Amino acid sequence: EVQLVESGGGLVQAGGSLRLSCAASGFTFDDYAIGWFRQAPGKEREGVSCISRSDGITYYADSVKGRFTISRDNAKNTVYLQMNNLKSEDTAVYYCAAYLGIVDARTPLNDYGMDYWGKGTLVTVSS
Repeated sequence: EVQLVESGGGLVQAGGSLRLSCAASGFTFDDYAIGWFRQAPGKEREGVSCISRSDGITYYADSVKGRFTISRDNAKNTVYLQMNNLKSEDTAVYYCAAYLGIVDARTPLNDYGMDYWGKGTLVTVSS
């Protein structure tokens, strides 16, 4: 059974930090790029960041550049999203997703057809 399980969400004050984790199982993790998306109430889903399968290519939405860092540990089948200097507008449910394909640093994440999705973790930033 394919699973992507997000963790690390919670309540944090503006300016604080959180690290989200995405633990994968049930598929060949090394073959997939992994992305993070978020959706705030009443808003469309936004592609936040992604990381390629093995060569370290990363993409960041303009809204998080310089504040968020994505990384992966293929030995642990896990992707991380370090979120610093959080703002109230970062409040959302964050989802990770897997993509069997090639990603680059410029293509918006929503342009990819992700293959698997997690159920999300809630991040709330209080101002």
